Amino acid sequence: MPWIQVKVQTTGSRASQVEDQLLGLGAVSVTLEDSRDQPLLEPPPGATPIWDDTTVSGLFEADVDTDLICAALRSELGADVPLRVEALEDKDWIREWMDSFEPIPFGQRLWVCPSWRTPPDPDAVNMLLDPGLAFGTGTHETTALCLRWLDSADLAGKTVVDYGCGSGILAIAAALLGARQVYCVDNDPQALTATRDNAERNQVADRLQVFAPGALPPLQAEVLLANILAGPLISLAPTLAGLVRPQGHLVLSGILVDQAAAVSERYQTLFDMEPPVTDGDWVRLAGVKLG
Repeated sequence: MPWIQVKVQTTGSRASQVEDQLLGLGAVSVTLEDSRDQPLLEPPPGATPIWDDTTVSGLFEADVDTDLICAALRSELGADVPLRVEALEDKDWIREWMDSFEPIPFGQRLWVCPSWRTPPDPDAVNMLLDPGLAFGTGTHETTALCLRWLDSADLAGKTVVDYGCGSGILAIAAALLGARQVYCVDNDPQALTATRDNAERNQVADRLQVFAPGALPPLQAEVLLANILAGPLISLAPTLAGLVRPQGHLVLSGILVDQAAAVSERYQTLFDMEPPVTDGDWVRLAGVKLG
């Protein structure tokens, strides 16, 4: 049967309230979407990431009284709350969602493939990774910049640190591309769970270890990747630099173009920093540790 979808554009702080209202009015499901293409990177411990501008959509059966629903929402949320009512044809929505994700190449060797898709090149380095809450599958520029760097690097037998690992995409790519040992660090337990699960799916769990930041043992790696945000990258500079051995490689992302100079300056006393590489509004910085 057809369905009715009621969409409410709101702020991240009110998204939970709107969700509760829609469910209370009889929605059979509620979804939250980003209204303005805002990346979600490195949430605080235990936090559920949410966008500043969020569209909350409630799915209702076709015979629902939409005038009553809209009146109730406006009464609770304000007369000027942005609302939109849409009729949806009956579809296999799970199949529709799955069909929207395609394998993506990064560089010359590496592909990221949803688990239900056949890799286009069976001889390539194929990572199986499904879309999941908050943690990305390589489509955002910050992650893509790091994946392309990994694809171009010689990682055979090397030790790698993925600081702020999220879903583990960078760590798993490093392992698939030949890294001997990868240390994954994140302050969110959900991220560490996702990393373990994805590592097992890609049969590299024996080469990955996951840690909260305070539990990481002393080490110096040949490669450190940190795809977080400019502020944490600046404040964590002593910690991250200490995790890289002399002549080791540092790769930083999650940096906007106008933030690149400040981040690079923070590291240039200890690293020979390369020119920034950009993708859209985002920058990747890389360098080799002096000494």
